[in-house]
Amino acid sequence: MRLMKLPSFAKAITALLFSFLLLTTVQAQESQWLDEFDLAQYENKVVYLDFWASWCGPCRKSFPWINAMQEKYKDKGLVVIGINLDADIEKAKQFLKKTPAQFRLFSDPNGALAEKYKLIGMPSSFVLDSNGEVRHRHVGFKKSSILEYEKSIASLLSELK
Repeated sequence: MRLMKLPSFAKAITALLFSFLLLTTVQAQESQWLDEFDLAQYENKVVYLDFWASWCGPCRKSFPWINAMQEKYKDKGLVVIGINLDADIEKAKQFLKKTPAQFRLFSDPNGALAEKYKLIGMPSSFVLDSNGEVRHRHVGFKKSSILEYEKSIASLLSELK
């Protein structure tokens, strides 16, 4: 098999396009990170809080499902916030390169929110109603339970005014 050589102009355009795509992907990931955790701004929404960390194997498996739920229900009032517990944010960013998140993210390196929500396992998810009250809690992630997880979201969305 013979490789074709690209003219230098084509190489430059290809490199420029690749750089642009890489930069926009990095910027999109950066804009996902919330500067502050304030549930008051999500009044009259259903909020799915998902606590995760780069070292958590089941977290890696849960992200595709969480992305699908965000996409499916975002126009019906669902807000997903992934709360990262890594002490080193760079580890979280490396995780996200391999396992992208299509939802908002917040860094909790000191575990203050983890303590507030009394985490007992990873990942842990909490489904909050339109008043910010925890109505459902899921510890771990099992593919055999995804219908139950989705029902906990859908039931609260059906209560929205």
